[in-house]
Amino acid sequence: MSPEQRREMIIRTAIPLITEYGSAVTTAKIARAAGIGEGTIFRVFADKDELLKACIAEALSPEHAIRELGAIDVSQPLPDRLAEAAEALQAHMDRLGAIIGSLGHGGGKHPGTVRGAGRDESTTRIRAALTELLEPDKAALRRPPEQIAALFIGLLFTQPRTEDEPDLTSQELVEVFLHGALSGGAK
Repeated sequence: MSPEQRREMIIRTAIPLITEYGSAVTTAKIARAAGIGEGTIFRVFADKDELLKACIAEALSPEHAIRELGAIDVSQPLPDRLAEAAEALQAHMDRLGAIIGSLGHGGGKHPGTVRGAGRDESTTRIRAALTELLEPDKAALRRPPEQIAALFIGLLFTQPRTEDEPDLTSQELVEVFLHGALSGGAK
């Protein structure tokens, strides 16, 4: 196993444990879960703080979401593509929220920070992947695919939470996005 593969394996193993235990997770627990000796972690990372920062950077990375968006079959009808995209993007935000929330992180100066250039680049790349999903229906869209992608992301990540109503499913969100708030019989 190369040093880079070892690093990735440790991070993949650590993220769910950090999500569960926060910064109280021990390197010994991570090593046991990874099936390696604790010393191996310290040959890859200078200390536990460096490992935690690497896990935050991985959680902030848009790569997983971009791969999922790229795997959506563009021959499907637009509502189905958007519903899959909504699920992929919500899963990305859930992963991000889980690790940052478990560490009590408020968006400070970690690699790939939630604020600033790292966030802007991530959003741009995700929007570009979503734009590609919209391209086959470009002629039917009221606005350019880039703008539709930005609107969809905005709606997805700013869904208001209400006590009385359950969250919208991906399909319901797509229906409201594509067809508006009026029911079929309303004029």
